[in-house]
Amino acid sequence: MANINANDTISTVIKTVLKIVGGIIIFVILINIFSFFVVIEPGSRGILMQLGNVKEVYEPGLHFQFPLINNVVVIDVQTQKSQDTVDAASKDLQQIEATVALNYHADPANVDKLYQQVGLDFKSRVIDPSIQESVKEVTAQYTAEELIAKRAEVKIQTMKSLEIRLKTYNILVDDVSIVNFNFSKEFNASIEAKQTAVQNALKAENDLRRIEIEAKQKIETAKADAESIRIQGEALKENAGLVQLKMVEKWNGQLPYYSATGAGNGQIIQLPEVK
Repeated sequence: MANINANDTISTVIKTVLKIVGGIIIFVILINIFSFFVVIEPGSRGILMQLGNVKEVYEPGLHFQFPLINNVVVIDVQTQKSQDTVDAASKDLQQIEATVALNYHADPANVDKLYQQVGLDFKSRVIDPSIQESVKEVTAQYTAEELIAKRAEVKIQTMKSLEIRLKTYNILVDDVSIVNFNFSKEFNASIEAKQTAVQNALKAENDLRRIEIEAKQKIETAKADAESIRIQGEALKENAGLVQLKMVEKWNGQLPYYSATGAGNGQIIQLPEVK
């Protein structure tokens, strides 16, 4: 009876071990099966490598590969951003600190060439140096004041320069933004002084124009007054009765007093009223 129980126990252990081993084998087989496939996510491209050589570029989706001899390198082809600060100089040798933001993406049709030329670390190896060189190249063509006044033009020239440089490595430029220009304290002070001088000159010019206008107004007023006097004088010459009319218009209705001086005493006589 004891032997039967021992045999049953051994049989149970063996079955359990076989199940575990079988599960492991199935798991390994499944892993190996899955290793024959690779999924490329949207916004990416897969580079099929075979023994170190580029064989094919995979579009997004499910793809087949042979394990051990093949592997797939995935490259993001979506728009990425890089922002750098560049120490540069203007045409008039002013020191400038420019902050520039670049939006770019790997050319989906040529990711294999990008990988072969540069590798996966193309930001530090290509993007950052290109930003530095392009910004220095463009700022050297403008004076410091022009960099401020022609900011849109500077942006376009910087973008063109980056497009030429990065296209060589199959990287496409989406947009460039000049985030900021920082100048030396001395230059900022000179700009502020110049603006103050311009404002003062404009105020002086406005004051001069105001004085000229006021002087012209006074001249015109004097001319008008003189013309009025001339016209009235001509009218008086042509019509002597007009003087009497003016006197009557201003008379208050009272006759003047007449003073007569006699011997030792004076008398004041009022003229009779006019009826």
